[in-house]
Amino acid sequence: MKLMLVCTSGGHFSTMRDMESFWSQHERVWVTDFKKDTSLLNGLNERVFWLPYQGPRDWKRFLMNLPRSLRVLLLERPDMVLSTGASIAVNFAILSKLLGIRFLYIESISRSDELSLSGKFIYPLADEFYVQWQELTEKYPRAIFRGTVA
Repeated sequence: MKLMLVCTSGGHFSTMRDMESFWSQHERVWVTDFKKDTSLLNGLNERVFWLPYQGPRDWKRFLMNLPRSLRVLLLERPDMVLSTGASIAVNFAILSKLLGIRFLYIESISRSDELSLSGKFIYPLADEFYVQWQELTEKYPRAIFRGTVA
């Protein structure tokens, strides 16, 4: 199975790295922004597409990154997109839905009472939507709780 791992730098990248036991077993390509923490992917010989950082509520960057995200998906044709957020995940959730590519999202562990803004956009689009707090499954019945990532 070919995976596309989509996440922004910082905590979202750290969460994705914590799932290495899953994704390391598959062919994969990363999509992230270039920062000090994510730059280590170059040294690990991982395939990476670097997109400009897309902050929360940054609609201009969202619109700029949307065609770039589409090009990456069409070029790579993954079997599944796995994302830990943040806002760049919205681009890939929308496009994956339109292209018929399976999309899985894992909400941040910091979201214990309410979904993130990205999570709220992605929740109706994701094929599987994971949360790291059991309580969120009461508010969001499609959400799946399997424990924490770390």
